[in-house]
Amino acid sequence: MIPTGNSKPNIERFLGFQDDYDRYRPEAPPIVTELLATYLGRRPSLVADVGCGTGLSTFLWKDAADRVTGVEPNPDMLGKALDKLRLLENPPQSLSFVQGFSNQLPFLPDSVDIITCSQSFHWMDPTSTLREISRCLRPGGVFAAYDCDWPLVLQPAIEARYNQLISTSDNLLAGLQPAAEQAHKWDKEGHLGRIKASGEFSYAREIVFHNTENCDAQRYVGLALSQGGIQTVLKLAPSALTQDIAGFSADVEQYFQGRTLPMLISYRMRVGVK
Repeated sequence: MIPTGNSKPNIERFLGFQDDYDRYRPEAPPIVTELLATYLGRRPSLVADVGCGTGLSTFLWKDAADRVTGVEPNPDMLGKALDKLRLLENPPQSLSFVQGFSNQLPFLPDSVDIITCSQSFHWMDPTSTLREISRCLRPGGVFAAYDCDWPLVLQPAIEARYNQLISTSDNLLAGLQPAAEQAHKWDKEGHLGRIKASGEFSYAREIVFHNTENCDAQRYVGLALSQGGIQTVLKLAPSALTQDIAGFSADVEQYFQGRTLPMLISYRMRVGVK
């Protein structure tokens, strides 16, 4: 049963491609734990990573907090996170994953030090989610919604082709899905304003930082194909994007020429302190 205020299409948008998502998406960089622990003023005893997906933003906390819980509504994404946890040589007792929803979290009032939403807050109803996050945070606790910029920095013509591929998939979806079945996301640029307007936080600001990960042609193409809109088109009309994907892939492969290169990843984090 999905609680009121949650979108079934938003949750189901990420069904069925958890392996590719986990393989190609960026991992959350260690600077996240450093920044948020500094804002908290101490080592966190409990961190909640809400909308944690396959755990790419959860595992980095395993040595940076006494306990960390990833919360995810999508069963496929959650299953991948649990599989990764089981495969660890010595799975830490302090790290766990549970199925749950952003506006109905499994935490007591005033019990969580830090709550994060990595690449996920734009899929959540902001009003009910921020109210619930405030309920769970201790006084002085920190909420952070952070996202990387798409596409990753590469080369203007290829980035433009990436944007065109995303736009084409969005236009196709408008014709392939009834409006009631389409996913809805809130604009990321509005995150900070919504955090401030909620009245739940004593201080709020935006922090910008960067990270570098290695990337080859397969990964750069995989990052594009891991976007939910493209995956939804591929499920509904498998051949609709064949030519677009082939052209994009050829340009990317021509650029990389078999090389693995350092790739700049830019992040924008919107922070609220209770």
